[in-house]
Amino acid sequence: MRYAILCYDHEEVTFAWTKEQDEAVVAALAEVKRKLAKEGRLGPTVRLMPTTAATTIRKGKEPVVLDGPFAETKEQLLGLCIVECDSLEQAIATAKDLARSIESAGSYEVRPVRAFTPG
Repeated sequence: MRYAILCYDHEEVTFAWTKEQDEAVVAALAEVKRKLAKEGRLGPTVRLMPTTAATTIRKGKEPVVLDGPFAETKEQLLGLCIVECDSLEQAIATAKDLARSIESAGSYEVRPVRAFTPG
């Protein structure tokens, strides 16, 4: 089954990293992703731009377009990985590997993927 591992953290912290700090984080995460790719379990991964670049479309009979994310969260969604796992336990273990890669606040949310259409 495919699982989405969603990365949440505080933008004011992560987008304030120096170039060197950012490159170190990307390199640490790349190690985990290389392992997943070698195992044939890594799907698409994305790193999102800050929420200030977001646009929200509120659902309804007449959808409304709003500047910004307008999510009710303390942390922001920074990116996600799609991984192939045999079980929820394996997906959680994979998220823990990602979490160990960097010292930061925030969290990873593991969610089964219901439908997947490759790009």
